[in-house]
Amino acid sequence: MHDLKPELDTKTRLAAGSEPPSMPLSRSSSSPNPTHRIFFGQDGLRPAWRVFLYLGMGIILFLILASFEPLISGQGSGRLWRDLFIEAALALSCLVPAYVMAAIEKRSFSSYGFVRARGVSRLFAVGLLWGILALSALMFLLWMVGVFSYGSLSLGGPRILRFALFWGFFFLLVGVFEEFTFRGYSQFTLAEWIGFWPAAGVLSFLFGAAHLWGNMGESAVGSLCAALIGLFFCFTLRRTGSLWFALGMHTSWDWGESYLYSVPDSGARVAGHLLNSSFHGSQWLTGGTVGPEGSVLAFVVIAASWWAFDRIYPGEKPGPEGPGASGSADVRSSLRESG
Repeated sequence: MHDLKPELDTKTRLAAGSEPPSMPLSRSSSSPNPTHRIFFGQDGLRPAWRVFLYLGMGIILFLILASFEPLISGQGSGRLWRDLFIEAALALSCLVPAYVMAAIEKRSFSSYGFVRARGVSRLFAVGLLWGILALSALMFLLWMVGVFSYGSLSLGGPRILRFALFWGFFFLLVGVFEEFTFRGYSQFTLAEWIGFWPAAGVLSFLFGAAHLWGNMGESAVGSLCAALIGLFFCFTLRRTGSLWFALGMHTSWDWGESYLYSVPDSGARVAGHLLNSSFHGSQWLTGGTVGPEGSVLAFVVIAASWWAFDRIYPGEKPGPEGPGASGSADVRSSLRESG
């Protein structure tokens, strides 16, 4: 591949949360009336309305795609394929509108976090490793305090690999949808308006709330844990300049919970899991029906992950490039090293 360093200077600075000038959707040469000012600023359509436009297109596209779900049999394994189809529809419904918005705003799609450059596969792979290690540390802690048992194998033969691959792809789609919806286009656009960290705080709160409202069996503790994990993923976006690390960690964390350790994930337990594992003991330790994300020990793992990431991917003081320069510099150097 050719050298993308000049391209990265712009793309990764945008993904890291800098505040570039937005491309106007409409301009007026005359003095705007009060109603016009509600929707448009000096740079065109205001960021909040651009987010609403993006979400509106996503909802419409999802409803169209979801209308095809009844064509898939709901009997037996068909239920799993239906679930996979819905996750694919959600992933497309967050990505396609972003491509439309990128064309309207005259930006590259990469500006929204999924940077296309040499070395991003390494960031994704490192994220996968972090997710498994962090979750394994949490499950080991739960085993050490006597509230978790690994149990025996629930699957055998080729079904082990078959379900491992199925759930791997399934949770990759989950990661794409959740990461890009809450830390992709919406994060980028709101950061133009209120700054990177205020936007990250708002969207992480909504991320946690969505887990509470949308998942049966979720609890307030699990919702808070999800919000903090979301904020940590924003931190990785700021430091690496892309969503690839967060996507890798998100994918392997969910895959590890649901398939590898076979425990509830935000209140849901999947079919075709690897182990006959079990929890026993106080709910504040086990997480109860929520799973490990509802355990108080999850907060210890989140704090440790934040501490470790801060030291492995140190930030730099903003330079002449602006507020996002530190993130841009980090991703440029990490991608350059991997190349």
